[in-house]
Amino acid sequence: MEVLGIDIGGSGIKGAPVDTASGRLTEERLRIPTPQPAKPRGVAEVVVEIVKHFDWTGPVGVTFPGVVVDGVIMTAANVDHSWIGVDAKKLFDGATVLNDADAAGVAEMRFGEGRDRMGTVIMLTFGTGIGSAVFVDGVLVPNTELGHLQIHGKDAESRASDHAREEHDLGWEKWAGRVEEYLRHVEMLFSPSLFLIGGGVSKKADKFLPYVHVDTAVVPARLRNDAGIIGAALAVK
Repeated sequence: MEVLGIDIGGSGIKGAPVDTASGRLTEERLRIPTPQPAKPRGVAEVVVEIVKHFDWTGPVGVTFPGVVVDGVIMTAANVDHSWIGVDAKKLFDGATVLNDADAAGVAEMRFGEGRDRMGTVIMLTFGTGIGSAVFVDGVLVPNTELGHLQIHGKDAESRASDHAREEHDLGWEKWAGRVEEYLRHVEMLFSPSLFLIGGGVSKKADKFLPYVHVDTAVVPARLRNDAGIIGAALAVK
């Protein structure tokens, strides 16, 4: 089956048709900057633009950077707070809508480094914020939002996201220290068997992962920044 996957992020909205049997994009993805402020109407217009770009009439899956329950947005930390309470399934004309990190994790567990891995596997996406997807023996525990765990009295993502690295002009080694501190906290809570590191920064894993030392195995996500698009498509039943 071919499904259009659209991944809404704090800085960009990207989409492409996906072959759900192979997990491959069937056309070159389109990325459009996220409107600022990222309010529902403006974001919906970009989603429509992506649908039209691919002349798409089939099923659509959409990710959102926040808690999504039955298509309704419950939190919106990295986009405009006017999203809270919005029926995104209705806004996006019946599309399947799910948390962005959950989507990335689903894709990585199906086609990437998490394939056939049992135990507790945690996907963490480092971008505008920190997204999380927790799997127990391959089953997703949705909407975990572990980027909002408190470290030093602040949301972890305010210290250890890729955005924080850029905002505070941190070198890779110094930022890796913050990532390690965060991973140790998550490790203490969940005792996972594997950390998968995703988001845009995953393609630069060689610059920071050598400085990260935790007891759990840590590997960069294989699908990198396409994982959200692929996972959005896989979520459509």
